Amino acid sequence: MIVGLTGSIASGKSTVSEMLQEKGFPIVDADKIARQVVEPGTSVIQEISEHFGDGVLNEDGSLNREKLGERIFKNEDERNKLNAIIHPAIRNEMIRQKEQWISKGARTVIMDIPLLFESKLQSFVEKIIVVSVTPEVQKERLMARNKLNEQEAVERINSQLPMVEKEAGADAVIDNNGTITETKMQLESLLEKWGLKA
Repeated sequence: MIVGLTGSIASGKSTVSEMLQEKGFPIVDADKIARQVVEPGTSVIQEISEHFGDGVLNEDGSLNREKLGERIFKNEDERNKLNAIIHPAIRNEMIRQKEQWISKGARTVIMDIPLLFESKLQSFVEKIIVVSVTPEVQKERLMARNKLNEQEAVERINSQLPMVEKEAGADAVIDNNGTITETKMQLESLLEKWGLKA
């Protein structure tokens, strides 16, 4: 089974992904892949610098995420342009890794995709798990984790689909407002219910 794991910024999806990894499930991590495809010297980074200018690159040719982030967070056209450059590269690599796991005999592959709904990648997976928190908890965790003020945190949260919409599209929701132990228990009962083994 190909399982999509998603959530929203600061919802704790990475925590659940780590729990699955510890259990031995193969993980295709879209965030890691997103970093790989923009490494210095790749065709993707070249295209980004052609469109956004060299100002979004560091001296060593790597991507200056902060500069690029400032440009795209408040500008939807620029954000769409960036996505049009990097998303196809990410998708191709995700499919390649998934196929690789399957050819090695994996029975379950976890596709860890933060923007699964935003990028309309539901067709990539058979079941979807959404890791969810209340907007208040999400904002607090994001401010603490990324050292953001309230307005910055809210802007980042608002750049993604509302949590309720993601929950509506999920086959299962893990409520991550409580303790790590409570989250782990929900995950374990879900794996059992779906009959998933690493």
